[in-house]
Amino acid sequence: TLRDGEQAPGCSMNLQEKLEVARYLELLGVDVIEAGFPASSPGDLESVKAIAGMIKNSVVAGLCRCLEKDMAAAREALAAAASPRIHVFLATSPIHMEYKLKMSPDQVLEQAAASVRYAKKFCSDVEFSAEDASRSNRDFLVRVFTAVIDAGATVVNVPDTNGYAMPREFGELIAYLHKNIPNIHRAEISVHNHNDLGLAVATSLAAIENGAAQCETTINGIGERAGNCSMEELVMALKVRQDYYGKDKQTRINTKFIYPASRLLTSITGVQVQPNKAIVGANAFAHESGVHQDGILKKRETYEIMRAEDIGRADSKLVLGKHSGRHALAIKLKELGYADLQEHEINNIYQKFKVLADKKKEITEWDLEALISDGVKQTEAAAYTLDKLQLQTGNTVQPTAKLSVKYQDKILQSTQTGNGPVDAIFKAIDDIIQRGALGIHLLDYVVHAVTEGTDALGKVTVRIKKNQKTYTGNGANTDVLVASAEAYLNAVNKYLLRSE
Repeated sequence: TLRDGEQAPGCSMNLQEKLEVARYLELLGVDVIEAGFPASSPGDLESVKAIAGMIKNSVVAGLCRCLEKDMAAAREALAAAASPRIHVFLATSPIHMEYKLKMSPDQVLEQAAASVRYAKKFCSDVEFSAEDASRSNRDFLVRVFTAVIDAGATVVNVPDTNGYAMPREFGELIAYLHKNIPNIHRAEISVHNHNDLGLAVATSLAAIENGAAQCETTINGIGERAGNCSMEELVMALKVRQDYYGKDKQTRINTKFIYPASRLLTSITGVQVQPNKAIVGANAFAHESGVHQDGILKKRETYEIMRAEDIGRADSKLVLGKHSGRHALAIKLKELGYADLQEHEINNIYQKFKVLADKKKEITEWDLEALISDGVKQTEAAAYTLDKLQLQTGNTVQPTAKLSVKYQDKILQSTQTGNGPVDAIFKAIDDIIQRGALGIHLLDYVVHAVTEGTDALGKVTVRIKKNQKTYTGNGANTDVLVASAEAYLNAVNKYLLRSE
């Protein structure tokens, strides 16, 4: 999620967001967290270093090309890790070797083994990936994996880099490697499958059936192009069909944190999952057909093969209201998995909670999660904060926004008209921040209700872009126009923070 997933357009995260996701991955029980590509940028190196220093119960891996400078960067980034891993990769398919690497098979073999030997100087746990393995010659893969295991690799990864393989075909490849690599008993077989043909989960399950012991996945299936193997789908397939796969092919994922993790990632990236997505989609446990509804009422198992509460999706109501205290809120935050929030973050969330409690009779856990997402992130970089917003709008008047923001102890104001109230708000913000000089432009504006009802908390996500980099801002309020202003300012603040 933090490496291949974060490379997907619109899914980039800042340091604080990466730490938040990493903490949740550890809470989920993920065995290995691939925290980033340390040599790709100073920012990525620092984020891997921060995650490595924080995580205690999962292995933390850094990805590297088969280059000494990459492995040196990984060594620096992983120095404080309780359980570090260096993950090196090199392409092995004929098309990659000829056109991308411009290397012969023997040169690739030699460089792969040499890179693993070099990585072993820094780290006892080394993973080697044969990029585009599914389109590689099987016997050449046997030669490469045999050599890197002899050089010290503890995990050999077989990626379907382009999502090209069919499930049975890929399962047969894993079985072939398991049978023909003479020293395979000294390493685990891993797979890393992409979803270009919508088969990443299917090919990964086929690999597990044929001896793969590790599967590289992402929350919500995010990743390059059509994404990666979806963590939640793979985990729940193994769990629900334990009768088929057996107890020896299970994970240590705490499934009750799957849905909260999915929502956390969505709130950070602003990338929504489709309503009919398996496990975590909005409609995954919805039943509209009369026949289905009748069956569910008589016996849940007639149309549901898993329980919503198994993935942490039970829509329980909070016993919290406007008279609830900060201590009660802090306890509930811990119950939801937010045990390490800082005092100022809890205070900020509590203030937002009290405001919301005055407006809503009933507050759900989803409302509170939206406040957590909004409250924690807004404290991170508050160069601009919303002061006042007044609007004139309707079908007979020109929509007008009068907006003021706080900036470095000053109040900046602007009044602008637009095609609609949101357009007017954003134009007022553009005027205040001098958007033309900043050179940023708006990519996406998304608004949705966190819960049902006319008093629902509105969640707004705004994505802006400059120089091929995107910045995501969030806002949550019962007034979606206020949330829109806060989300836009939050995105601008993140841009300014990263530009410093």
